[in-house]
Amino acid sequence: MPLQLFDNILRWQGFHIREAKNHFKELLETNENTLEYRKNTIVRHHKNTNSFYKKLLGNNTMDWENLPVLTKKDLQQPLQERLSANYSSKNIFKGKTSGSSGHPFTFAKNKFAHAMTWAAFHHAYGQHNIDLNTSLQARFYGIPLSGKVKYVELLKDFVSNRKRFPIFNLNDEILKKYVSRFRESKYDYLNGYTSSIVLLAKYCRKLDQPLISVCPSLKLCIVTSEMLFPDDRELLEKWIGVPVVNEYGASEVGLIAMENVQGEFVLNQQNLFIEIVDDKNQPVPDGTIGRILVTDLFNLAHPMIRYEIGDLGSLKTLENGTRVLENLQGRTSDIARLPSGKVVPGLTFYYVTKSIVNEDINILEFIVIQKDPALFEIQYVSKTEMDASQKSKVQNAMDEYLESGLEVVFTRLDSLDRSSRGKLKQFVCEDL
Repeated sequence: MPLQLFDNILRWQGFHIREAKNHFKELLETNENTLEYRKNTIVRHHKNTNSFYKKLLGNNTMDWENLPVLTKKDLQQPLQERLSANYSSKNIFKGKTSGSSGHPFTFAKNKFAHAMTWAAFHHAYGQHNIDLNTSLQARFYGIPLSGKVKYVELLKDFVSNRKRFPIFNLNDEILKKYVSRFRESKYDYLNGYTSSIVLLAKYCRKLDQPLISVCPSLKLCIVTSEMLFPDDRELLEKWIGVPVVNEYGASEVGLIAMENVQGEFVLNQQNLFIEIVDDKNQPVPDGTIGRILVTDLFNLAHPMIRYEIGDLGSLKTLENGTRVLENLQGRTSDIARLPSGKVVPGLTFYYVTKSIVNEDINILEFIVIQKDPALFEIQYVSKTEMDASQKSKVQNAMDEYLESGLEVVFTRLDSLDRSSRGKLKQFVCEDL
């Protein structure tokens, strides 16, 4: 693999990554002093050059808290109608969201904004001694199974110095092959969906062989796209055998937060302004759970201002002034409405099922589906059926964490249904 191939490819495509890296370093020192100016600048730019955003603004004042919240639904219209003046398909980076929220859309960035996105990843990964140009990645993601898009992804893998481990089928036969692949190459780190790497760790536990013993070159395990629970982190650290780092981002805005070497979930304040708001779109105090809004301070081609990412969380300011993501609770749509009128986050079902999953190593993974206000189905993957005692424990936990009188049915499957990209939604509410 030629040195700097990834950065060179970015440069050849017109993304000035060297300049972006230098500017990112400058912002590490000056960001706090310039943040308000940069927020006001990006709003003025889109007000003056973007008819889509100007219409969205309406008669709102330019006070930050009065600016409209941009939703995914707002962006489900033709991209050319959302671009700022002097931007077209010829001078932008264009991408598409996964649609895991139910609202897929196409987005755009000006080329320097896209370069700044990669500068942020370079910095965050570099803190863990991972070089995006030279470190070999074992990538646990989905991949299109056929057609041109499959080969586009494989080309991206080559350029990015990563080898793909498709996650649509992770039975023991496949995992055995994956472990063998770790013997064949000197991987520096894993990167992928939390639930998929957890399955790999459980397979290593079954072998009583940490992955690091098979591939001693491993340095790090980066998990993303799904919730990372404390028990899963402990499992990964023991059976993958390397430090585990949580990453939080979205394709349309890039890296939002990533754990540093001290385990602090540091916000990417150089590229983005991240805020937590209540139901009236007003900022909440540190430590208060609310909706996460993200503003891309560099995207001149397309407004991403007070953009509702679709997740719940809270922020915290450390003694040294660093802003961190204190709590991440999953998607705003992941809620269960109960017959009593009680509303609980989907995260609650982790606590309902974790005692059973932890005590029975045969239960590999699960999802909870709300079929009716009072009816829940738990689909799980296990070599054996859950016994009456285990089911009773789950029912008791439902009574404790939710409310009494709820019905639970259990369905054992060979594998769970993942999204087209391989993500596992651990709570699903059907249309009620």
